[in-house]
Amino acid sequence: MTQNRQAELVEDQDDRDSFMRLLGGRASAVDAMLPPVAFGLGWYLSGESIAVGGLVAVVVGAVLAAWRLSQKARPLAVLISLLAVALGALIALYTGDAVDFFLPRLVTNALSALAWMTSIAVRWPLLGVVVGTALGQARRWRRDPDLLRAYSRGSWVWVGQYVVRLAVFVPLWLLGATTPLTVSQVVLTWPLVAVCVAGSWWVVRRSLPAEHPGLRHPRVAAERTRE
Repeated sequence: MTQNRQAELVEDQDDRDSFMRLLGGRASAVDAMLPPVAFGLGWYLSGESIAVGGLVAVVVGAVLAAWRLSQKARPLAVLISLLAVALGALIALYTGDAVDFFLPRLVTNALSALAWMTSIAVRWPLLGVVVGTALGQARRWRRDPDLLRAYSRGSWVWVGQYVVRLAVFVPLWLLGATTPLTVSQVVLTWPLVAVCVAGSWWVVRRSLPAEHPGLRHPRVAAERTRE
């Protein structure tokens, strides 16, 4: 194996590791999963008491928030997560239907799918925005037609993630199936995110030409012309 080929493989592995690290979101996915699961367990074990389920979910959410803040997580993101849990509990208490605790999750997944599709349509794919910003590239990634196309295709994988959740959550919510909705939080949170990250990396890498230097090195039109 030539030195150039070895360098390309190392660079590709670095790109993959950076991509996984930036988008893996294991901590945030687990944090998103635990309060709904806590609600479902509290509700079921207390004889289907919405108040108890809501209290357990908020307590778990508050503990997670305190832990994340101690780990220097962004305060705004932590606060929004906690407020979403409290909102779900309040909605369920107001309607008297435990399944409505999950209503904010349905809404946020629908809005997220819409946001990702819109970003693709306006040629500012969110996958590129997130990765490009994290890599300190400002807007250079968007001036690279190959990267722009790759990130647009990869962003569709993330749209699919939200659509899959909605395809499961909405029917269960309409049926008032609180327990199945609780179980689905486990399957469709971190495991689905892991599949989404791996899938979007595969799509992005397959979409780039073989001679492209990788995510860390956007090529603008002038650079392509010089080649």
